Amino acid sequence: MAKLLIVDDEKNIRQVVKEYAVLNGYEADEAEDGLQAIELFRENEYDCVILDIMMPKLDGFSACKQIRAIRPVPMIMLSARQEEYDKLFGFELGVDDYVVKPFSPKELMARVKVVLDRTRRTDNSILNFGGLKIDAAGRSVTVDGEKANLTPKEIDLLLYLVEHRNTALSRTKLLEEVWNYDYFGDDRTVDTHIKMLRHNLGPYRDYIVTVRGMGYKFEA
Repeated sequence: MAKLLIVDDEKNIRQVVKEYAVLNGYEADEAEDGLQAIELFRENEYDCVILDIMMPKLDGFSACKQIRAIRPVPMIMLSARQEEYDKLFGFELGVDDYVVKPFSPKELMARVKVVLDRTRRTDNSILNFGGLKIDAAGRSVTVDGEKANLTPKEIDLLLYLVEHRNTALSRTKLLEEVWNYDYFGDDRTVDTHIKMLRHNLGPYRDYIVTVRGMGYKFEA
């Protein structure tokens, strides 16, 4: 049974989300601010964190950074604001999805399921491309024997590119399949993650090829 951490300074939102989480077969803990979330995260093993941005004591972005420093975990951001900047910044931090308030608890649980299913999707094979080693089951990547520090979303993106290697994939397709992201036309989300992913692949950055006017493909 997956365990969720629900972080929001509004008690009624936490309670509603927890109620729907339990109805969907999840365990769930609550935190009312970023500091409490970090304390709970240190003490428990969570499969997904649902994290509000605007909170007292420690905001969601800052809490996200500190949580990721402890252990990579899928995250869904909540926000009452619809600014594109917030979404892009969240995705740069490795956030898996972004939900704007007010939201449907049923839709949120559907997004949680997508994120968890994607994280659990495994492949028993270990793929080697020269000095680039990708352990899909273990969700780890090594570059010339050194572990690459990839965010969960960068790993998702790399695995999808590798799974469809030598195939040109549009930015829209990557948004739909990797992010399950319904904000139409925001190509910069993909471009930003490709840039970070290439940086982390070091000498193998050129394995991710830009397809002019379309998107990207993995070619090794």
